[in-house]
Amino acid sequence: MTILLGVGLLLVLIALGLPIGFALGIAGTICLLVIAPAPVVPGLMESVVHHTTANFVLLTIPMFVLMSELLSAGGVARDLMLACGRLLRRVRGGLAVTAVLAGAVLAAASGSSTAAVAAIARSTFPTMKALGYKPGFAVGTISVAGTLAIMIPPSIAFVVYGIISEESIGKLFIAGILPGLLTALGYIVTISLCVWRRPELAPAPKARPASLGAAAAPEERGRVWPVMILIVLVLGALYSGTATPSEVGAIGAIGALLITVVMGRLDRRAFGEAIGHTLRTTTMIVTIIFGAVLFGYFMAFTQMTGAILDWIAASNLSPHAVLALILVFYVLLGMFMDQFAIIVLTVPITHAIATGLGFDGIWFGVLIVKTAEIGLITPPVGLNIFIASASTGVPTRQGFSGVLPFVLTELILLVVLVAFPSITLTLPSLMR
Repeated sequence: MTILLGVGLLLVLIALGLPIGFALGIAGTICLLVIAPAPVVPGLMESVVHHTTANFVLLTIPMFVLMSELLSAGGVARDLMLACGRLLRRVRGGLAVTAVLAGAVLAAASGSSTAAVAAIARSTFPTMKALGYKPGFAVGTISVAGTLAIMIPPSIAFVVYGIISEESIGKLFIAGILPGLLTALGYIVTISLCVWRRPELAPAPKARPASLGAAAAPEERGRVWPVMILIVLVLGALYSGTATPSEVGAIGAIGALLITVVMGRLDRRAFGEAIGHTLRTTTMIVTIIFGAVLFGYFMAFTQMTGAILDWIAASNLSPHAVLALILVFYVLLGMFMDQFAIIVLTVPITHAIATGLGFDGIWFGVLIVKTAEIGLITPPVGLNIFIASASTGVPTRQGFSGVLPFVLTELILLVVLVAFPSITLTLPSLMR
């Protein structure tokens, strides 16, 4: 009964429009005051703030966000679009495929999905609109291209999951490579099928505007070398063992800063905007972690995890049936809640259940991040759709309509990852 009180209060606060981090913290504190001794609660609050801020792994988050914002400010996404657009200019729907390829490359250079989708939208949509792409299909493609940053390492979602579950962040990063590439391939196949079945979604191949053509000036043809240097720097430092995930974030941020300065792409105004966006995003994530940890203490006091494990043992459900229920729960939850809040709030329980049933914690983490990826594009709170719509001026209703084929693809890919754990676990098993 107490757990229903806490969840009900949380839902009411969210419905009133309170930011999710504050809603979690207020609900958790009030419920702790109800069930725990009064002198204990201030001590728990102090402990949450101290241990969370003292966790050096948390430094990874602002560094990856800053790296992504600097790349966006430096126009790296536009360069990628120009370069990929030249390769695919004779393919129907080629610019949509270009957005996915650029999203995959950006994902490998940064860990922020929101920054990636905003950058791709700004650099891609004007040309897609000029060429005659259907607005809803264009926004849907841009939105899913941005989701790749949550799966392809380095990913902030993996950092948060690793902090909460105490799994190796390095192994989580490398475990996301093959699922991320498989996801990008699935998006490309989906685009091809959509334009084959409905040719009106994308124009027939024809001459591109000068900015995407082979005859464009060198500075308008797009340069891939800056982001490739950054990818080699970040992933090389991580997987060679030269740097920890926390240090890699700082290396990536410094690399992005130097690259954009050398290219002459970063003035004082753009640098200030990048810093401002980084502060806002980091503050949001850390506030969610504060609130969710407080709410997690309340959940621990209710002994909910033990009760669920006892129920599973008594129900005679198979481990895979339990896993299927957990994943369905995550997909449904992703339609209504922020992805970071979901991970921080639920992973202490679901990770204990999954590992208690014998599942690998790294594999389970990839599945959870995949459901978070789906949540970024599903109504009514598909964050990437709202960002892409705001950046392009296309109504969100059209964006959600255009993204539906990709949601089906995501669900199929989730089933594939469940059925074939080796896709996720092969690369981590090769790590020393």
